[in-house]
Amino acid sequence: MPNVTFSVRAAALAGQPQDTRDAASEFDEILALAREAGMLITLDGQIGREKYQSIAGSLHAFKRFAEAFCESLGQRAAM
Repeated sequence: MPNVTFSVRAAALAGQPQDTRDAASEFDEILALAREAGMLITLDGQIGREKYQSIAGSLHAFKRFAEAFCESLGQRAAM
């Protein structure tokens, strides 16, 4: 089964405004969903405060992630 790889960036929390910290917290939640779905997240490098990560996994793991993400959005909308 082929792997799907995505490159993503995470902002560092130190010295960032509150809305940026909230966005970084949401980003961490998304990464946690990907891990729980069985995807592998690796740190490719860091330049200054920017982290470069790759996410890889099977299409089945990606489907589980997408379903969990949509469910998460639905729960937030219900609040």
